[in-house]
Amino acid sequence: MRFRGLACVVACAVAVFCAPGAARAHPFGDPQTVAIEGDPARPEVVRVRWKVGGLDDLTTLGVALGVLPEDRVLLDGAVFYQDSDAAAVGSSPRFADYLLEQITVRSDGDECAGTVANPRDLARAGAAIDYDCRAPANQVTVAVRTLTDLNPAYKTLATGPGGARAVYTSDAPSHDWSLDGPAPKTGSSAAGQIGAVVGGVLLVAGTVTLVLRRRRKTA
Repeated sequence: MRFRGLACVVACAVAVFCAPGAARAHPFGDPQTVAIEGDPARPEVVRVRWKVGGLDDLTTLGVALGVLPEDRVLLDGAVFYQDSDAAAVGSSPRFADYLLEQITVRSDGDECAGTVANPRDLARAGAAIDYDCRAPANQVTVAVRTLTDLNPAYKTLATGPGGARAVYTSDAPSHDWSLDGPAPKTGSSAAGQIGAVVGGVLLVAGTVTLVLRRRRKTA
């Protein structure tokens, strides 16, 4: 009887963890990301694009915001993601307010006002936020605290202009970015690449000629 009872418990556990759409949301999976860039046509605007790492984390956030029902997250941490979750969270004003509260931009010590664009595909493309800094924003301080209010172990990988990168954590939620870095010179770069290729071809040709001459002399 004891073995039957144990087998029943194991079977139930397997059913829960292997059920379609079930996952365990935790901060140690794929990290969330943010991309920070300026707008050449509007130098006073800074755009931040936020994207969740795992879709189960998106469901967890939706439950925390009251957008999704609480039974989507079980007591053992299993999360049941559905395709409709992204649309429900993305269209909610609570989600927009959350992003504006957790992601902030400051320029010259002043906080920039943000506007969240309506996400067309939150799961794949994320959400874009435009921050109006009123004056050209060359050096900005961007703070990212998304999801760390749910668990401080969450991290955010960030990319910026010129290939700049940073990692946001609960202990380091703020980072300074330069939006006026020098743009790479495409023409000179292309010329350099062509020159390198031509030089490599000539080097190989010269080496082959030298080897053939030595073989002829030996013969």
